[in-house]
Amino acid sequence: MAQEEWMLEQIFQLQEKSKDYRQIALFQEFAALIKEQYQRIYQAEGEIDGRMWSPKEWG
Repeated sequence: MAQEEWMLEQIFQLQEKSKDYRQIALFQEFAALIKEQYQRIYQAEGEIDGRMWSPKEWG
């Protein structure tokens, strides 16, 4: 998850430098989008792992 942390750090730095309300709102939504996407990746990895260990899938 180092990429997620790096991207969020970059976004927050840009957000702090920005004076424009629209840009700040865009950065906030972009950060939320990144968090959501990484949550989905984490869930998909868990689902794949669960299916691999399911006895139904062994036969």
